[in-house]
Amino acid sequence: MIKIFLALIVALSLSAKVYDGVAVVVKDKAITLLDIQKEMQLSHVDAKQASDILIRKKLEAIEIKKRNIHVNSSEVYDEIKKIASRNHMSISEFYEAVRNSAGLSSSQYKEKVKQRLLSQKLYNAIAYASMDEPSEEEIKEYYELHKEEYKHPSSFRVIIYAAKDRARLEEKVNNPMFYAPDVSQNEQTLPYNRISPELAQLLEHTKVDSFTAVVPDGKGGYMSFYLKEKTSAAEGGLEALHDQIINTMMGEQRERMLSDYFNRLRASADINIIRMPE
Repeated sequence: MIKIFLALIVALSLSAKVYDGVAVVVKDKAITLLDIQKEMQLSHVDAKQASDILIRKKLEAIEIKKRNIHVNSSEVYDEIKKIASRNHMSISEFYEAVRNSAGLSSSQYKEKVKQRLLSQKLYNAIAYASMDEPSEEEIKEYYELHKEEYKHPSSFRVIIYAAKDRARLEEKVNNPMFYAPDVSQNEQTLPYNRISPELAQLLEHTKVDSFTAVVPDGKGGYMSFYLKEKTSAAEGGLEALHDQIINTMMGEQRERMLSDYFNRLRASADINIIRMPE
């Protein structure tokens, strides 16, 4: 009898500790204080915003299950292969880049891709059936209102440093005066419209007279770009940007529809906010 009584006390104590760590309950799905703190650090937001993000994720997970949406391993692999190809990398090189930049193992990254694909399928199921493509007049009006967003450098003058050994290249990048005969240098001018969107974005966000991060070169080695100059800004014009603007407008329309949908879902859901991190 005493043993049973003690076991009951221990069980109740453990339950209290678990409940004590719960911050929000969404349809019987718990969000802990630790979950919120991690999201705050990851997304650089306050506790309220972090809890909103996590509540939205819980509601999405519930909807995915309710609609019986699935993603198989082949879909995940195909998506990763596409991303690696866009970055001119093999699958193994891409996994290494993810590990070095984000600290994620291949299995962790696969899970993230799977969750993203599940969300995309859910979003498609919710929004696309009700979406209308913008008219030419709407496209023109949008372009006139957002012209500044479509300006970009016309080219980048860079010195490309390349090596087979990542450590040697990083040593050279950290100390440009370091003598490293196994690190090659090649000065080039890269036109904006002839490089990949990923490289263009990388160079756009790099300050002049500084190096980019070390990235795989797609040939089993590594490279880093020393940015010497960004040439004058260029504007694509409506004709050149027509399809891009349609995609942007459709994306914004989709986000509005999804936001409205999940706001209505949240208003009708059984959500109990117990506490927030101090």
